[in-house]
Amino acid sequence: MSTAELAVSYAALILADDGVEVTADKLNTLIKTANVPDVEPIWAQLFARALEGKDVKELLTNVGAGGGAAAAPAAGGAAAAGEAAAEEAKEEKEEEKEESDEDMGFGLFD
Repeated sequence: MSTAELAVSYAALILADDGVEVTADKLNTLIKTANVPDVEPIWAQLFARALEGKDVKELLTNVGAGGGAAAAPAAGGAAAAGEAAAEEAKEEKEEEKEESDEDMGFGLFD
């Protein structure tokens, strides 16, 4: 990440932490106050547009959150699904062994 991107990111986090709306003008003001050299105003505009109407704190707390989990199958289907998943995992391991470079007689650093 470049210095400009980091400066704008930190400025956006500062504004969000203070509960202030993230705008290009406010981002540029913070960056200039911090004496960060060579940050073009376009970065502030891009970040402001990307964060417009979004809760930055909410974005940060949900960084690792994926989509919703799949619905759990009925109790009778759970055992069958578990067995199918175990068989599928076993097949994947067997395929990995077959595709090994050792079978071909050479390795990455040979």
